[in-house]
Amino acid sequence: MSSDAATVAQEVKRRRTFAIISHPDAGKSTMTEALALHARMISEAGAIHGKAGRKSTVSDWMEMEKARGISVSSTALQFNYAAERSDDDTPNVINLVDTPGHADFSEDTYRVLTAVDAAVMLIDAAKGLEPQTLKLFQVCRHRGIPVITVINKWDRPGQTPLELIDEITERIGLIPTPLYFPVGIAGDFRGLLDRRTGEYIRFTRTAGGAKVAPEEMLDADAAQEREGDEWTAAVEESDLLAEMGQDHDQEMFLAGQTSPMIFASAMLNFGVRQLLETLVELAPAPAGREDIDGAVREVTDPFSAVVFKVQAGMDTSHRDRLAYMRIVSGEFERGMVVTHAQTGKPFATKYAQAVFGRDRSTVDRAYPGDVVGLVNAMALAPGDTLYIDAKVQYPPIPSFAPEHFSAIRVNTADKYKQFRKAMEQMDSEGVVQVLRNDLRGDASPVLAAVGPMQFEVVTARMKSEFNVDTTIEPLGYSLARRTDPDSATELGRQRGVEVFTRTDGALLALFSDKWRLQFIEKEHPDLMLEPLVAAAD
Repeated sequence: MSSDAATVAQEVKRRRTFAIISHPDAGKSTMTEALALHARMISEAGAIHGKAGRKSTVSDWMEMEKARGISVSSTALQFNYAAERSDDDTPNVINLVDTPGHADFSEDTYRVLTAVDAAVMLIDAAKGLEPQTLKLFQVCRHRGIPVITVINKWDRPGQTPLELIDEITERIGLIPTPLYFPVGIAGDFRGLLDRRTGEYIRFTRTAGGAKVAPEEMLDADAAQEREGDEWTAAVEESDLLAEMGQDHDQEMFLAGQTSPMIFASAMLNFGVRQLLETLVELAPAPAGREDIDGAVREVTDPFSAVVFKVQAGMDTSHRDRLAYMRIVSGEFERGMVVTHAQTGKPFATKYAQAVFGRDRSTVDRAYPGDVVGLVNAMALAPGDTLYIDAKVQYPPIPSFAPEHFSAIRVNTADKYKQFRKAMEQMDSEGVVQVLRNDLRGDASPVLAAVGPMQFEVVTARMKSEFNVDTTIEPLGYSLARRTDPDSATELGRQRGVEVFTRTDGALLALFSDKWRLQFIEKEHPDLMLEPLVAAAD
């Protein structure tokens, strides 16, 4: 191994790259900020964003996000964290790829999951597993991404620990193995029993949860004296889990069979340090990736990266365009000239940045697992590969199953040129999927999205960035299937069906409802009707 490869290997060992998946309102943005607070990236947490008189979380920046208190766009946060359990004093590098919390923007989350090595599944203690969490978990399972489970909002009334553990086991077949068990029922969060050491971690609230919560470590006897029956109940339930074999097993975790579990309150900063410790100790470091031919590009091989997100409009004073790339192999140096695999053309990386919410800083060097933003990357699209030396191209990021469809048209003919340019940008960023057919023509393409709020983003950005007023007309379709040219002819004759060509060349048949689809599948079993990734049942 060369000295450069040895450096890369050492840097890779330090890195953990993950995303948080959750249903809306489970506390993902609050947890993101709590993690940044514990890593000393910020001095004070902003609490829930979008509420009058409160600060916005550092990872949410669009006006729509602030107005509605939701996360629309993904953001990459990188920080160092020195784990307390580690024998090595060298801090770990944590790459948290933040994602949209609202279900309408889940396709952006699906793309992010192609760029991470682990996921934190955040579950509301009162609501348990919710539809969006289930959908995202299935994507993790499909991609072989190991999952750490965090039961959030334990400071509020909710289900019992064993009820939540049983629900996860029964509904998704993932066996939770709690590392830390709550002392105090939901709504009376006192601290955590560390199941591996038997110690009690007692938390103290801070005003508004704005600061890191002080922790006091007590042995079992002191915990019993302090908490009495609450400690006894926690120990008994922990022992029951041990008898059932629900203790952590690293191989089973990495194989996606079990999930380390932590109980927490992101709002109060309880359990946040324990999550960071778990990520450092148990989450996998970056590993090699298969290219489109099935060969593995190892992390110590020459530089390569995958673009997983493109975002424009992040800086209102400049109409720039930022492409997020996940480094797969080798060392990245700002200014290096790489090759764009899709076109074979060189691409200069002079303007490489780390992005923390709306704040940016120049990146001079980065390693596998890191996420780097390339400014003014007009030629790059999600799924593209960049590399040096030996050519490599990674599999494209799949487009996910849209459930909402609308025709869009420009309101004034003299803006048609700007309209077309804007549509090209929205399409290349992956804000929506753009569908066309001969009947509707280019003047009225169809937008396909996972959620209808994506259409609001398109119209708002067209107005703010391109000064183009548009009209959206919802269409009476609710699901799509991939098809082929032979099947498209027959499908075009069917009532309640329309066939389109997506920008990437794929043929999509849109159906009015699942009953119409089922009828056509029964009547014409020879037609190709292939579900898309993350399609609704």
